Amino acid sequence: MIQSLKQNWFSNLKGDSLAGIVVALALIPEAIAFSIIAGVDPKVGLYASFCICVVIAFAGGRPAMISAATGAMALLMVGLVKDHGLQYLLAATILTGVLQIIAGFIQLGNLMRFVSRSVVTGFVNALAILIFLAQLPELAGVTWHVYAMVAVGLGIIYLLPLLTTAVPSPLVCIVVITGFAMYMGMDVPTVGDKGDLPDSLPMFLLPDIPLNFETLQIIFPVSFTLMIVGLLESMMTATIVDDLTDTSSNKNRECKGQGIANIVSGFFGGMAGCAMIGQSVINVKSGGRTRFSTLMAGVILLIMVVFLGPWVSQIPMAALVAVMIMVSIGTFSWESFTNMAKHPPSSTLVMLATVVVTVYTHNLAYGVGIGVVLSALFYANKVGRVFYVRSDLDEDNSNHRRYEVLGQVFFTSAEQFIASFDFKEALDKVTIDVHRSHFWDITAIGALDKVIIKFRREGTEVELIGLNEASATLVDKFAVHDKPEAVEKLMGGH
Repeated sequence: MIQSLKQNWFSNLKGDSLAGIVVALALIPEAIAFSIIAGVDPKVGLYASFCICVVIAFAGGRPAMISAATGAMALLMVGLVKDHGLQYLLAATILTGVLQIIAGFIQLGNLMRFVSRSVVTGFVNALAILIFLAQLPELAGVTWHVYAMVAVGLGIIYLLPLLTTAVPSPLVCIVVITGFAMYMGMDVPTVGDKGDLPDSLPMFLLPDIPLNFETLQIIFPVSFTLMIVGLLESMMTATIVDDLTDTSSNKNRECKGQGIANIVSGFFGGMAGCAMIGQSVINVKSGGRTRFSTLMAGVILLIMVVFLGPWVSQIPMAALVAVMIMVSIGTFSWESFTNMAKHPPSSTLVMLATVVVTVYTHNLAYGVGIGVVLSALFYANKVGRVFYVRSDLDEDNSNHRRYEVLGQVFFTSAEQFIASFDFKEALDKVTIDVHRSHFWDITAIGALDKVIIKFRREGTEVELIGLNEASATLVDKFAVHDKPEAVEKLMGGH
């Protein structure tokens, strides 16, 4: 117990504390921006980020991962806020949390094993592109001073680690550029320009809405969509952080943790959120490794916006843009370019499709969904093609042919399986040897039925040998070739 507590919380206090400060600073403008997207007051996004960060530090399944208000979730709230107002959003946030807890208990986190590496790579690259594109509005219509600050910030971020790693270079970048801008009195866009920071702590409150079925009809579709997108982004982000830190995570616990965090957020006036790939990368790159870094990010965020608001509001956006560009560059999987020549074309296509759809729609669920579907189609096609049926006549009996089936028989190879047999050959007996094959579904069983019945119609005796236990179970349950009353129905009179 003590060892686990130390490992998960207190094994990297200095690195986690400094990383938490960097994350908190980068979270502030993003939380404000996402609040604006959703059509709510900036404090809604900031309170949400604080609540979710703090709760997920204890309840989450992936140490050092940052969860807060996100753009993907904010986009889904726009219609609800516009039509019904903030109180309904808070209720939808609470319901989202409940649905996510249910998802954790039914172990939806295990579905991540169906997401291929190509989809994950595409997801990562798409997010890197979206993070970079999100910085472009901050660089439009500004003076050359902003560009110079960004360049200097990037210089600090990438060159300082060559001299020392005692302090995270992104933190040094923010402090130096802020100090220089304040000293010179430069008129450049700042965090304060994004919106007013709250001046009070979040308070517990119940959503002021009628508790009836009509309310449920209004919020459930939104909550369900938020649940899906939130868990999808969180699971994908957890996988990426797993790779970055060479550690594992508990995906089902993360589902429950996200749910608890969103329930708390809704009761304290915050919007629904999920894991943030950009902030998680900042945390890990800045030295964050344990749950303490996530807790620090949330606590420091609240302290900064409530008690240090006048100072935080003076941070130039150029400093944060430099940090996010670093995140974008560090997140992008540059080796995917060289892998295109080495990997199968289908893998490359899946990766590119995930990137294009995600970037075009700005919806992570669409991109990952398309990627998973394409992966499944390509896999089914590949397995279906690794299939062969060979035959030879019995040396002692020229009227006896033996067919040997090799490979997997399922919906993509069923037609090929049927076409591999010559039903017009004059034979007394056919032996079908399937000990080196497997029948996976009812389509495969239907194909086997057709083959056996067609041979019998030609007056040929059929012997089926080599069925493994799993295939035999399916045959016993679904096959009709030994059920005379069902044969005619299957063949349709042909």
